[in-house]
Parts: sequence; C-alpha cells; structure tokens
Amino acid sequence: MNDSAFPRPSGTHRNPSIGLDPVDIEALVDARHPDPFSRLGMHSTSAGHVVRTLLPGAAHVAVVERASGALLGQLSEIAAGGLFAGFVERAVPYRLRIDWHGVEQEIEDTYSFGPVLDEDALQRLARSDPYAVIQCLGARPCTQDGIPGVRFAVWAPNARRVSVVGEFNAWDGRRHPMRLRHVAGVWELFVPRLSAGATYKYEIIARDGHTLPLKADPCAMQTERTPATASVVADVERIEHFRWTDGAWIANRGSLQTPDAPMSIYEVHPESWLRIDEAGHRGLNWSELAERLIPYALDMGFTHVEFLPIAEHPFGGSWGYQPLSPFAPSARFGPPEGFAEFVNRAHEAGLGVILDWVSAHFPNDAHGLAAFDGTPLYEHADPREGYHQDWNTMIYNLGRNEVSAFLIASALAWLLRYHVDGLRVDAVASMLYRDYSRAEGQWVPNIYGGRENLEAIAFLKRVNHEVGYAPGVPGAITIAEESTAWPGVTARVEDGGLGFNFKWNMGWMHDTLHYMQEDPVYRRYHHHNMTFGMVYAYSERFVLPLSHDEVVHGKGSLLGKMPGDRWQRFANLRAYFGFMWTHPGKKLLFMGGEFAQDTEFDHDGSPRWHLIDDPMHRGVQLLVRDLNRLYAAEPALHALDSEPGGFEWLVGDDSANSVFAYRRCDGAGREVAVVCNFTPVPRHGYRIGMQRAGPWHEIVNTDADIYGGSNVGNGGVAVTENVASHGKPQSLLLTLPPLATIVLRAN
Repeated sequence: MNDSAFPRPSGTHRNPSIGLDPVDIEALVDARHPDPFSRLGMHSTSAGHVVRTLLPGAAHVAVVERASGALLGQLSEIAAGGLFAGFVERAVPYRLRIDWHGVEQEIEDTYSFGPVLDEDALQRLARSDPYAVIQCLGARPCTQDGIPGVRFAVWAPNARRVSVVGEFNAWDGRRHPMRLRHVAGVWELFVPRLSAGATYKYEIIARDGHTLPLKADPCAMQTERTPATASVVADVERIEHFRWTDGAWIANRGSLQTPDAPMSIYEVHPESWLRIDEAGHRGLNWSELAERLIPYALDMGFTHVEFLPIAEHPFGGSWGYQPLSPFAPSARFGPPEGFAEFVNRAHEAGLGVILDWVSAHFPNDAHGLAAFDGTPLYEHADPREGYHQDWNTMIYNLGRNEVSAFLIASALAWLLRYHVDGLRVDAVASMLYRDYSRAEGQWVPNIYGGRENLEAIAFLKRVNHEVGYAPGVPGAITIAEESTAWPGVTARVEDGGLGFNFKWNMGWMHDTLHYMQEDPVYRRYHHHNMTFGMVYAYSERFVLPLSHDEVVHGKGSLLGKMPGDRWQRFANLRAYFGFMWTHPGKKLLFMGGEFAQDTEFDHDGSPRWHLIDDPMHRGVQLLVRDLNRLYAAEPALHALDSEPGGFEWLVGDDSANSVFAYRRCDGAGREVAVVCNFTPVPRHGYRIGMQRAGPWHEIVNTDADIYGGSNVGNGGVAVTENVASHGKPQSLLLTLPPLATIVLRAN
C-alpha cells in the first residue's frame, strides 16, 4: 500500500501516524479493520518509509535489518492498545525486536509478507475443487521469502474478521488478523517462525459484529487430545511424505476387494478393543494396536479390519460418529503419522484397513462447524433440513458446492494420505430421504415435491466417482450403510446408480437375527426370515453385517440373543455363524462377537477377553477362525458371490424341521453343500438330493467337540446313494447335529 496520497505534514516533524485516520486506528486497535495488510507492515509515505505493528502488551518495539541486525528505527505507541508505528531508514527486509516488559523477542513481521495462496489456487477453491481443499486449506508449515513458518487458510466467507490465535500470541485475536481473499471467501495468513506442534484456533467476528466462540480448524490434520479442543499444526512432511513400504499390497489391492474375492471384515472400536488396566484403563495407541490387533485379526482369518470413525470427535460416547475434524485422526491414538504407520504395517502383513466415514451430519459443539462464520455455513439454515432430531446433530448442506468439496476432500485425504483401502459411508439412508425420521410437515420437499434428497444423491455419486477414478488410490472401495430398498446403491454411476462397491445388507441382518431369537419350537413359523435374503441377494453387492449396532442400547450381545440354556445358546450362535459364512455376501463381525461376548458393547470398557479361557467361548473363537479360513480357501464360497449361478437351494421349504440346505459353487467345478438344523433335535437319516455323485467330505461341523458341541456328525464323510430326491438324481443320507451347520465338499 502506498500512502503517498496523504499530505506531507507541515514543518520538519515526521508523524508516525501519517497515512492513518482515526477510523483506521480505532479499527486496528479493535482488530476489526477489514484489510489490516493495507495499514500494518512497511509502507511508503510522503514522509518516508513507515512500519506499523499491533502488539498489545509490548513495552518497546524496534525495527532491525533482517540480514545484518542493524537498527533501522524505533517504533512508538501511537494508540493505546498496542499500535506501534515509526519511520525506518530504508525499505529492506526487516525484523521486529520486541520488549515484552523485560523479555525480548525478535521475529519477522507477519504483515511484511505477501499473499500465501496464488490466483490459481483461489480459482480452484472458488470452483469447489476438492483437491484444492486438500492442498490449500488448513495449517501447513512452509517457507515464505526464505523464512520458515506456518501458512493458515480457512473458508469463512461471511465473517467480518478472522484471526488465528494460539499460545504463540497468547490467544489474542488482535495480534494476527487474516487477509480475506474475496474470490474464494478464504482467509489466509503466514505466521513466521511458527512450527509443527503449535496449537491454534480461529477467532471469528460475525458480520453482525459479535465475536464467536473460538473455532477449531475444519481442515486441521491434527488436534489436541480431548477434552482439549484446539487444532494442532501437523508435521505435514511426516504425513504426506511418509515412507510407505506397502507398494506390493497397493498394486494388488484391486483384486482383493472385488465382488468375487473373499472379504471378511473385523469391525473394531479402536479405543476400547483392548484397554490397559495397569495404565489407568487407557486404550492402545497406533503402535500398540499394530502390535496386538494386526496379528490377532490375521490369525483369526479376517481379511480386513474396519474401524469405527477415527476422525477427531469430542464425545467418546458417540463412538466416533459425531466427528468435528474430518481430516484428523483422533489424538486419542497418537500423532497422525502413527496411523500411517499402522496402515503400512497392516498392508505389509496382508491386512486391509477400512474406515467408517461420516458425511451425513456433525455435532453442534460451539468450537466446531455449527454457525462457523456466524451463519449456517456447513449446515442448512432451515432446521427442517439442517437439524437431525434423532442424534441432536447438524446436517450438512450438500447442495452447497463448497461443503460438498470439503467432504469429498476429506474422503480423498484418508485414501491418499493414509493409504486406507475403503470407506464405509455411515447413515446413507438418512442422507437419501428428506423425510428420514420426520413426521408430516417437518420436512422440506425437493424441487419436484418429492422426498428424495437430490443434493445428497448427487454428492454420493460424486464421492464414489472420485474414489473410483482418483489417481493414487487404485482399488479403493466404498461401502454404504443403507437400510432401505433404494435401488442401484451398488450400480455404476454411469448406469444411474449411486456407485458404491458394496452395501450392508441390513435386511438380512434383522431378518436372520429375528429368526435366531425365536425359541426353536416356534422357528417353523418364521422360516421365511432365513430364506428371504436370497430373493434379493443379487439386486446389490452385499456385505452381511453383524455390527456394533446390534449389540448396544439394550439389545444385548449376540450370545444373549440366542434362546435356550447355556449349551443351546452357544450352539445356536455357532450354527448361525455357519449359516452366515456360507451365505452369499461378504462378512462383517463386530469385535467380541468372535468369541461370544456375553455382554453388550461398552465403549468405556473392553471386550471380555478373559472369557476365552472358558472352553465354550474359546470354541466359538476357533469356529470363527476356521470359518474365515475355509471361506478364503474355498472358491465355491466366494467366487460367484454376486451371481445367481453361485447358489442353489437344495432344501428351502422344510419349515417343520427348521432345516435349510443349499449348495455353493464357483462355476469351475468346485462346490460345497451346507445343511443347517436350527432345532435341538438330532436328525438321523435326513435325505438331501445331490447332483454330484460320490463322497462328500464333512469339512466343518459347528457341533464338533472342539467348538464346544456334542460331536454328532457323519464321521467326516458321506457317500451319495443312487436314490433320487429333491429333483436330483443322487442323494445323501445324513445325520444332522442339533443346532448346528455342517459344510460338505465334493471329492
């Protein structure tokens, strides 16, 4: 800014206030000036070069040459509140030498640096380019004019003023007001000599003049550990230039996550998977989780671990489903690079990593996204669209391009920065319908008068398109938690679908659990609950979930849902797992279920690992391990998972005996037969028609004594007889164990 237009003062006296009128001075002192860079820093005036700086609390300020340290001039306080100004000998790069009443500091002047975002970046942000959000917004250590520091940038288009505050400026919003780049509605600032590890927030004055509660950075890559709420300047170099050694996994990942690949997912709440009682009942950090969780999941035969949301969230009781920093791995588990190290080690060991990702809503904590710049910026203004009654959260305004880009950037950042293999998108049903969980008159129709959320549909399609085609994330997948009959969830975007790779089969989960909770004597009346899933099994590509949602809020554990005495409850659960692992669809099991956890999920506790010492619990764990290994090794159980030719009912109508039998095949000559007896009555001489003649080996029997069963079975092998049955030319005469599933493989 050249102040030469201001008149030269009369006489020889040089007034350091030259170029400032009382309105400027008042606005600067109150940190409400619309353009502080136009007045602060070094400026050329008719009387010479003047330096102005706002340093509330400083006693004296001098200006020294950056290169030599030579004194260039002394500044005087020209207005109460810390506004200093003075003339300097020459216009050269300089530093401020500040006397804080006995403590001296020498530092470059923030207001001596030019803009930090170039015009191309601003135009990309204005066009809502998610890659520009990743690259430009947030806090990044960088070098400006040869000086190290941190670049801050935040989207707040309706704010009157935004300042970055932290311990480095005593959380004083007057010290570092930011520069508004109007074209993108982004405020930016370079703070010299600041480095990774600094805590910060944004102090925002709304357009009506009131100061908002300090806001955390929406794009922060790191945060303080809860209950603290500040953002942290992340060591971006250690995150974005992490030394990955998982190239072989990434190159092969696409073949490991296809519809014809075996995928068995271990769902984990990382904070409570294993707590250390000797250390204050704390959860494990990423390094400890890598040491314990990765080998455990692999030994159990799981192909993937899926974490409940790990993005920073203030309330642990939300299990991560109310995140406020969707770019930052939670500080509960250590620094962000620790998560990168976990993923790298998982990939080296052959284990995939999926994250739950939340794009439907966010909490209304004062330091978060709600009314971020004093207006409904990220959320809808109308509570009928912007407030979620069920969860007391705010709903993203996905029709706003900048919000959509922000969330897409979050999705891509997890895949690009941390090599995550897939995102399970939470609460998709609540996004698709404008009347989700709302009574008549409490929701706003779309532009055509319908209930479909057109903006959310477009957003989900774009997310899936970006993940599917983004360079640098080959083979990454998306999975929808969607509980309705919305068509085409896993159909390609090009074909009119939403574009997800897989969908949780919530209907299968609810139907089959309802069946299993019935006393066996009544199961004959609910037989259809076990067969109905095959009516629509190929309408989408499914994951069969037994998730955390089924073992919380008074629903009890999986074991607790099973009827009968203790032996029967375990037998029911084992038989159910046998049915699930042989049914078409990928598998997902929440932690603790693999050893028949006997209480429901408690995020403040841990799975009751000591139960493994009990033979019955240990037996269930061994069964899940063996089922996982069989599922991965036997192509008939996964190769045609999404094609009708991979499944055939052998016996689907024997409701009187609660028996189900079906065959699975891989289309290349390999096949298995599965028989489930969901009553406590052993059935001897049960005939089942078979197409293939010869011996059939009993490769799994959930009633085996090693699993805690009664060891009723077929002696390891059964041979077909030349007796037609069930429309087949051959048949097997089998012994069906009580409350059990057996798996037979053709020789």
